[in-house]
Amino acid sequence: MEEIKLLRITTETYSLRILLKGQLKYMSEHGVEVSMASTPDKFVGDLVLNQRARFYPLNLSRELTPFKDLIALFNTIRLIRKIKPHIVHTHSPKAGIIGMLAAYICRVPLRMHTVAGLPLMEVTGSKRKLLDFVESLTYDCAHWVLPNSQELRKFILDNDLGSDKSKVLVLGNGSSNGIDLEYFSVTPKLREESNEFRKAHNIGNSDVVLAFMGRLANYKGVNELVEAFLILKKRHQNLKLILIGAPEELNPLKAETDAEIKNNESIIAVGHQHDVRKFLVAAEIFVFPSYREGFPQALLQASAMGIPCIATNINGCNEMIDDGNTGLLIQPKSVGAIVDACEKLISNKSASREMGKLAQQFVLKNFEQQQLWNDILTFYKSNLPSKK
Repeated sequence: MEEIKLLRITTETYSLRILLKGQLKYMSEHGVEVSMASTPDKFVGDLVLNQRARFYPLNLSRELTPFKDLIALFNTIRLIRKIKPHIVHTHSPKAGIIGMLAAYICRVPLRMHTVAGLPLMEVTGSKRKLLDFVESLTYDCAHWVLPNSQELRKFILDNDLGSDKSKVLVLGNGSSNGIDLEYFSVTPKLREESNEFRKAHNIGNSDVVLAFMGRLANYKGVNELVEAFLILKKRHQNLKLILIGAPEELNPLKAETDAEIKNNESIIAVGHQHDVRKFLVAAEIFVFPSYREGFPQALLQASAMGIPCIATNINGCNEMIDDGNTGLLIQPKSVGAIVDACEKLISNKSASREMGKLAQQFVLKNFEQQQLWNDILTFYKSNLPSKK
């Protein structure tokens, strides 16, 4: 049988390096010839090494840029005709419309698009109508549309995105990549590294540490988180906040939030990290007040390490957290809700630890990475038309 040729297209290398970490290497080791295409950056060398796949530069913008997008479409068609993949699988909105439209024009045998979050959820008016049209066109060009959570699938169906609802399905129990449970486990070495980090940042044994992980962006709820932290800090002098992630240029924080992060000694911003585990181990409570998600890997990782989580009651988060049992769900865009939920966990450490244990057990049971990778590979093979 001829080896299957797969082309994965994302807007940024971040998706290939972080959100899909290890997945393409797995496909390469199981009889698939994998190629990657994305906007090139300084991480390409490490990406190729870690994913063991050929990389093709493809300049894609996350913004609406009609002229640049038309050039990107032309270049994607040229790339597809060059490597002749049997499968084109896209991830993220811009890569989706460009990749699926190009793959449709080139009549690629199997066209798949993963939906890991929808920016249009936060948009209204004429821009929302435009984004709805673009999203629907993406789905109509695809053979399969794969939202990474059941709630995201429901949103797609309820909003009539795409003309064929039967092609929209969730693989496994959700998530774009599952989780490496061996990697995201607390070991003595990680404990040691975490303790060194705490000492380096003057975090005492009696301090309570909150953590957030993700883009430092408005839509991630970081403005509300910092404001809530300032309120909590007045009540609990031993409180610290760790922010894991890089600033977001397209959806920046308020100027006053940026200033507080830079000047407040109790807020520790560590930037983007290749290995986030020691920072998570250093925390007692994980807070994730995002406005919109698909199926958040950050929440999955924190839960896997037994950290009790507070998250907004939105797509993805509410599939991972059983409110009051494996964590706490709160109203989005509410400083007061963040404060109240944090107070509950700060004031009752035994209940907090129990939530963390139950969340960890849920992740162990439902989101093992190798099983999801195998589900995706099986889906590729079973849906690829027979090659004569």
